[in-house]
Amino acid sequence: MDPGVLRALTPAVIGVLVHRGADFASAEDAVQEALVQATSTWALSTGSADAPADPKGWLVTVAWRKFLDAQRSEKARRDREDRLAAQPEPEFVGGVDDTLQLFFLCAHPTLTPTAAVALTLRAVGGLTTRQIAQAYLVPEKTMAQRISRAKRAVRDVRFDAPGDPITVRRVLYLVFNEGYTGDVDLAAEAIRLARQLSTLSDDEETAGLVALMVLHHARRSARTGSDGQLVPLAEQDRSRWDTALIAEGVQILQAALARDRLGEFQAQAAIAALHADAMRVEETDWVQIVEWYDELLALTGSPVVQLNRAVAVGEADGPAAGLAALAEVDSTVPRHTAAAAHLHEKAGDLTQAAELYARAAQSASSLPERHHLTLQAARIRARNP
Repeated sequence: MDPGVLRALTPAVIGVLVHRGADFASAEDAVQEALVQATSTWALSTGSADAPADPKGWLVTVAWRKFLDAQRSEKARRDREDRLAAQPEPEFVGGVDDTLQLFFLCAHPTLTPTAAVALTLRAVGGLTTRQIAQAYLVPEKTMAQRISRAKRAVRDVRFDAPGDPITVRRVLYLVFNEGYTGDVDLAAEAIRLARQLSTLSDDEETAGLVALMVLHHARRSARTGSDGQLVPLAEQDRSRWDTALIAEGVQILQAALARDRLGEFQAQAAIAALHADAMRVEETDWVQIVEWYDELLALTGSPVVQLNRAVAVGEADGPAAGLAALAEVDSTVPRHTAAAAHLHEKAGDLTQAAELYARAAQSASSLPERHHLTLQAARIRARNP
């Protein structure tokens, strides 16, 4: 049989499976498996006795069986996950802290950041594969494969040496920054896991991470308007900030700083606390914020920190000083153009600011950010026709 005939039959066979109740993606997968079986069992030459008299009927029968097998397998996997989720938390045995070991295992350096986050949510957070897939807006099958690969990568890892808490903290911060998609609030989940890790490790930098997350989370409800658009920090309705969370974050941070072993998350939390402390944007202590950025830059050497420091300098010492500081930052750093637009606007150079906002919108990493920057460009052009 001509392979072209098989290809021509594919849409019709998929249509039959969909009519029987299969979703399109599963039907397509099942038909592809049936085609593979056909090419391996039939002699694909015209007039071969190995080919069935009714190729379409054969493909429908085999593909439907493949679909049912896949459904049964998926149901069995989900049942196993549901049974596992319903089990009580394991107790610590013989002084071995299994939960802390799981944190280190899930953040193993052999894993990519995406895999580490997914495995942390599954193994430590207790989320189902379905929940994690919804949070990442990917098919459940894709997430299941991702988690399975991560598990295989760390299957033979031994804990003869202490794990790296820096990696664990960074993975948790990645989880936090993933946002609030699907039916799982990843930011809240990251805070819960970071609190758990802080309790287990009694480490001031982990406490700094908890403080940073809590302080950012306190501003969550004010970050977007009723139309879903981004609201910059300077324009947020501060009455909507969660003052109880802010007080908790400041208390956690102060206890961490009292140990006098400064780390980057503590420095970031200190900057967030100074923003949270200002009841009005005009009351922001930009001089202290610049000082904390100096500390953070000394700890990390990060060009992103250097960029944020330049913006803070522009607020503390004026736009000319901010632009001079920005000139020392690599222009390829993300949001460099947006920062330049902001500082040029403060300096009164509206023509340049509008052009830079428009250029920044073209390279924005998300649609909300792109829309916000486009509106900024339009706003300035309206002021400066």
